[in-house]
Amino acid sequence: MPSRTRARGVKTAAGVHTVHIPRQRGRRGSAPFVVVVPERPSLTREALTALGGLLWRSRRALAPTGLAVLALVVAALLHVIAWWSGLLLAPMAAGPLLWLLLMQRRRPATGTVLAWRTGLAVLASSALAWLATAAGFGPLAGALELWWLLTLITAQTAWLIVRRTH
Repeated sequence: MPSRTRARGVKTAAGVHTVHIPRQRGRRGSAPFVVVVPERPSLTREALTALGGLLWRSRRALAPTGLAVLALVVAALLHVIAWWSGLLLAPMAAGPLLWLLLMQRRRPATGTVLAWRTGLAVLASSALAWLATAAGFGPLAGALELWWLLTLITAQTAWLIVRRTH
């Protein structure tokens, strides 16, 4: 057993280290010293905290971006686990166009309503076609990354316009 005892660090409250210094020789009746040293967060931690707070405050405005990143990860996982899932997802790309035809038949629209319906159907079909293709060939194959980026920019822009008008 060593003759000297080392100070041991104890983590207490968030961001505070408490260091207990053992009793000194020759001072048997005295209590041990307790030194509390506040932890200073690094510059990287401060920057990530600020970025996380900014993203959290604007989470509703950035919903299409979050969904696009989620679709990118899901497509990558599907490609790695089961590349053939792209064949199963491909028919889903026609769904929004069928929805557009049914809506025009049930409730005919003209002007801006028709333009928004058409834009929404084309955007959703494009996103689903990208998901099927990316699941089959990989999300970064060929021009799929550019297709993903253009769909993301279009969806985010439309989302911000709709949020401002309503």
